[in-house]
Amino acid sequence: MSTVEWMDTTVKPPGEATSNNQTVSESTALSHPPSHPLQKPSRFVLNLYPDSAVLGLDFESFRWQETTFAMLNLALLAALLCGHALFSEHFGTPTPALVGLLSTGFLLQLAELIWMQTRTEPLTGSALRTLTAISIVWDVVLAVVLGLLIDRVDSPYYVLMLVPILLASFRRSAMETLLVVIAASVSQFYVVWRFFQLHPPAEVDEYFEAGTTSLIFLLTGVLVWFLVNHLRRKEIGLAENLLELTRTRERLLQEEKLAAVGRLSAAIAHEIRNPVAMISSSLATAIRSPLSPGEREEMFDIAAKEADRLERLTNDFLAYAKPRAPEFQEANVMDTLAYVAGVCRAHALRQRVDVRVEGPEEVIACMDAPQLQQALLNLAMNAVEASASEGAVVLRAQNEGECVRIDLENGNGPISDSVVPRIFEPFFTTKLSGTGLGLAIAHNIVRAHSGLLLLTLNTPKTVRFTLTLPRKATSQ
Repeated sequence: MSTVEWMDTTVKPPGEATSNNQTVSESTALSHPPSHPLQKPSRFVLNLYPDSAVLGLDFESFRWQETTFAMLNLALLAALLCGHALFSEHFGTPTPALVGLLSTGFLLQLAELIWMQTRTEPLTGSALRTLTAISIVWDVVLAVVLGLLIDRVDSPYYVLMLVPILLASFRRSAMETLLVVIAASVSQFYVVWRFFQLHPPAEVDEYFEAGTTSLIFLLTGVLVWFLVNHLRRKEIGLAENLLELTRTRERLLQEEKLAAVGRLSAAIAHEIRNPVAMISSSLATAIRSPLSPGEREEMFDIAAKEADRLERLTNDFLAYAKPRAPEFQEANVMDTLAYVAGVCRAHALRQRVDVRVEGPEEVIACMDAPQLQQALLNLAMNAVEASASEGAVVLRAQNEGECVRIDLENGNGPISDSVVPRIFEPFFTTKLSGTGLGLAIAHNIVRAHSGLLLLTLNTPKTVRFTLTLPRKATSQ
């Protein structure tokens, strides 16, 4: 059955060949069956319903289909050869010519199967059509010659005609399938007629039997062709739905990117405008207004503090927008947690908050220790500032299979439901003096380590952030 294939071509009228050698990866118009022509104005067309189903197959799908037909043919040839040898009293003793032809057919089919399995380069469209035509003609000729060589009116070799009929039903048009059925039926009548030419008189019943066999050929070919094309039309519908979903997803992603850029730009403008306005007004007041030396010094001090805040904001934004690539090496996570706890402890003492580290002595992960320290320090400082007096902040690490899990939790929750969806959004903060980049930077660092940073517990008693890092470095 054909699969969806992107083609640099246009819709062709019935009977014209289409090329499938050039693949593209962008949204296109849809080509429909010749009986339902529809073409949208685009240079690129999605070839969902080629004139030949072969042209809609990628090479692996064609290889699988060709292998199936080859195995069916091999099984029939082997069964006929063994049956003729085992039941010679019924079919007659096989002649050397018949055994030789059967063996030749078996070996040729086996060689084609091996060639198909070992081939790495895909076949061109013309090569696929040629291979299909040769297979059909060879199977019909083989069945006819074997029917003549057995020299019996009730030849079992007519069953070989089913393979080219099925092959045409899968890969060729309805007219070509009917031509193969007619060829198989005519061959069947010819074998019967030839037998009675050599062994008169003719028996009318045998011609009726040949007609019954031809009717079976016709029903098989038509039924399989209609089933295959019904599935192919279903596939067209699914492909069209998939294409529309892909286009919709691309539009949504593009809109989300633009919206994110807009939010980020507005946040940057807002964060920069405030300190710049403070600096400007403080300097203007200090220079132009009649102030005492102490008041003038206070204005200069305000300008200096706002300049420091602006510099810190710029550095944080650069750390978020252009993070340094991690330099991975094996390190003990517990050492990193101990360092972060030590840095936070002085600030925590002023808040009367206890900072603890829990876990085994050694938890090894492949990581960039300074970057992970920065991420954990942002989380830990937020936890200390969010904790109530006499509260505790716990940093905990443990091994979990192929990953390392780091939990950082504090009391005095929960985080508001309206805030949770935006906690990793840049420039979003609920603190008066925050830049809103701490959690965003931490999230970027963890992602660069192929890890996850999630809010895993948010209750009145406990707020927990969890970092999951792979124990071994993974390719980005």
